[in-house]
Amino acid sequence: MPEDFKCGSIALIGFPNVGKSTLLNRLVGEKLAITSPKPQTTRQRLLGIVNLPQAQLLFLDTPGVLDPKGALNATLVAAALNALSEADVVVWLVEPQPPAANDQVLLPHLRQLDRPLIVVINKIDTVAKPRLLPIIGAYHELFPGAPIIPITALLGEGVAELKAEILKFLPASPPLYPLDQETDSTERFLVAELIRERVLHHTSEEIPHAVAVQVEEFDESRRPQLIKIRALIYVERNSQKGI
Repeated sequence: MPEDFKCGSIALIGFPNVGKSTLLNRLVGEKLAITSPKPQTTRQRLLGIVNLPQAQLLFLDTPGVLDPKGALNATLVAAALNALSEADVVVWLVEPQPPAANDQVLLPHLRQLDRPLIVVINKIDTVAKPRLLPIIGAYHELFPGAPIIPITALLGEGVAELKAEILKFLPASPPLYPLDQETDSTERFLVAELIRERVLHHTSEEIPHAVAVQVEEFDESRRPQLIKIRALIYVERNSQKGI
């Protein structure tokens, strides 16, 4: 292992549906985080580990930051904001829009950061370059010392450049996890999340994002490469069970 090996945590933070989970999956190279057009699909922080020859990057996918009205939103927002104080580097994902349209709840916290901030403008494939350049300039004015990285997480464009920028800010440290590990989440948790993703995709607006999944059985002993899974799906009202 190199003497100058680096290891640190990177918080992915931003408005719901800005592409944090898609970016995490692209960075890790595996589907760890579920994705859905519905707000607040991500309920809790999910760790994705990227192992490079010279560094171990610990990415934290956080719930989207909304106006914290209601108990659920307040809890999710608190989890996201806690990541700001725990991470070595903060990556703020925004859509290709002027800053006034992005994250007014989050901006005051970002202005008070005492650690490196990288602004990532995602989904740049959806805007023409002449429109993108003024947006990049506006973020430079908002955070003069912060790198501004345009990407399209879904296609992988700009992701290598983002990794290189993050590496500049990571502290020198030995790895905190085995070098072949990709997450600290259990298989049961990941299976429950995949089931919840399918429910959200197939039920459209009929089932709210408050649906929950509990894996009751996870049996790998029956046959090689075959896992028996039994899960309970919880919804808010009895009328939703038939759906």
